[in-house]
Amino acid sequence: MSITQNLTASSISSSSSAFLAHSTFNSRNHVSLPVKSVGICKCVAVPQEAETAYKTKVSRNGNISKLQAGYLFPEIARRKNAHLLNFPDAKIISLGIGDTTEPIPEVITSAMAKRSYALSTLEGYSGYGAEQGEKPLRSAIASTFYKDLGIDDDDIFVSDGAKCDISRLQIVFGSNVKIAVQDPSYPAYVDSSVIMGQTGFYQKDVEKFANIEYMRCTPENGFFPDLSSISRPDIIFFCSPNNPTGAAATREQLTQLVQFAKDNGSIIVYDSAYAMYISGDNPRSIFEIPGAKEVALETSSFSKYAGFTGVRLGWSVVPKQLLFSDGFPVAKDFNRIVSTCFNGASNISQAGGLACLSPEGLKAMRDVIGFYKENTDIIVETFDSLGFKVYGGENAPYVWVYFPGRSSWDVFSEILEKTHVVITPGSGFGPGGEGFVRVSAFGHRENVLEACRRFKQLYK
Repeated sequence: MSITQNLTASSISSSSSAFLAHSTFNSRNHVSLPVKSVGICKCVAVPQEAETAYKTKVSRNGNISKLQAGYLFPEIARRKNAHLLNFPDAKIISLGIGDTTEPIPEVITSAMAKRSYALSTLEGYSGYGAEQGEKPLRSAIASTFYKDLGIDDDDIFVSDGAKCDISRLQIVFGSNVKIAVQDPSYPAYVDSSVIMGQTGFYQKDVEKFANIEYMRCTPENGFFPDLSSISRPDIIFFCSPNNPTGAAATREQLTQLVQFAKDNGSIIVYDSAYAMYISGDNPRSIFEIPGAKEVALETSSFSKYAGFTGVRLGWSVVPKQLLFSDGFPVAKDFNRIVSTCFNGASNISQAGGLACLSPEGLKAMRDVIGFYKENTDIIVETFDSLGFKVYGGENAPYVWVYFPGRSSWDVFSEILEKTHVVITPGSGFGPGGEGFVRVSAFGHRENVLEACRRFKQLYK
């Protein structure tokens, strides 16, 4: 019921207690109420729909309900925004989410602008393109990153980013597979597996999902898992250089990984999104390892090379030699999924990608990467000088800092509240990340220097 009143003497509470208060009313006797002391009380029936939201008869996807809280980076953004409500004048510096900050080199944006303007002409207009990507770009990717590795143009699938391809690959693999992930690792691997129905429920006592093989990567094992202790997985997600630890696997380690996959009949999904940050002789592609084309595919991106986090452009390499247990090519199923779920990367983005791989574009990308690596050196030096154990940084834009005996989220909160700097709690990348935080080198130089000054003030 809703109540509309025009009270002249006293008000009536909207709660039911107002109607249950003590009264002299006697239902057996007639009573006369003074008009002046009572207003008009009008009772109006309200439809049930207005009180209860309409619900469909469609059940929620039970796999999504298994997920724990929100995805890591939106949760960090939520906490940052809550902090700003308490400290509206604070100058927040974000070294958390790995988002690039420096302008895209003009040699690349000019190519995108030219392609964009061409779309306003009859001669330059194009609509839907090939879902697998434009042939010149596929050829340039193959010759630039996979020269002499036996990768053909048609093994390349151009996309809107590696993260998107991870989910498309999960559709290819289906729900009846068991995955293995580095622990810690990029959370999209685990979350997409949960959504696909590949896992059991989250086990709070060990902070893991059932039916996932967590391959612990620690400073003690050089951030490479003990493969002899791992039960057979169907799919192995492996990122090198690793996000978040920054560790780049050696040739010997990747040889072990490929042999492990062959011995177990597994498929490696190799994430090489940070390969251009490698400064040593560590492999930049899994296909540098003999036999890898029979057990591995690779996904990568222009995001952290050219500042394409907003432009969106990446690729996956699925060799023809990679076969399912029945002999059917994985590439054919991936092509079917791509053709069904995707209309191809933006033609403007692809023009930018092709410019990235020109001699001038490659130099420009290396210059930007060099800038971020200088930021990394500044961050490493800062935490080193404060006596922390610091990992990563050499071959990746991430610094992995150890806070023994501390909760990662507690350290996150401490740094945010006392320095107004956003970093990423290590436990957000898996139970193996507890006690660590990830500090990103993506930032303007003055912001990185100021953040490091604040770190020194807090932990001196």
